[in-house]
Amino acid sequence: MRLKGRMSDGMSLTAEPTILRCESFREVVDEHARGLFRLAFRLTGNEADAEEVVQETFMRAYRWRSRFDGRCRVATWLYRIASNASMDLLRRRKRRSSETELDPVNPPPAPASQEELVSGREIGSRIYEAMDRLSETERTAFVLRHCQGCSVREIAQILGSSEMAAKHAVFRAVRKLREELEPLRGQV
Repeated sequence: MRLKGRMSDGMSLTAEPTILRCESFREVVDEHARGLFRLAFRLTGNEADAEEVVQETFMRAYRWRSRFDGRCRVATWLYRIASNASMDLLRRRKRRSSETELDPVNPPPAPASQEELVSGREIGSRIYEAMDRLSETERTAFVLRHCQGCSVREIAQILGSSEMAAKHAVFRAVRKLREELEPLRGQV
């Protein structure tokens, strides 16, 4: 069943699914690759992983293009796929790291000194560590809202939740990050 009408951005609901036809899929890739990379990088914290996520996102989108029904924007649909692909990758990485034992030859680094903590690199590292402590839903909601600029409605669509649940996920993420990063406040 085709939906008729207009979306909030002025595009007709019947027009957008045709964007995912084979001959125009290249345009979809060109238009959304950069934003998907930013999202994936913020979720994974690693450039190579982000590139893998973007590639996986477009492969899934092409494979599942017939499932796109036009009830949301193509960007929202792609962000949802990318969020899920990022979470899948992070779960695999966590599973692999929990299966490996500590390496006695290469022990984990010692805690940073006060001077190292002040450096931008260490602060960035602390932010990523704090992000890693968020739940998958909180991290995704935070990145979508504060890094990608998505509305609460779009976040809810991407997460497959209600708007209230999306709003609470963003709120919890912000609160947890504030608590985690409070010790850095006077050093920045």
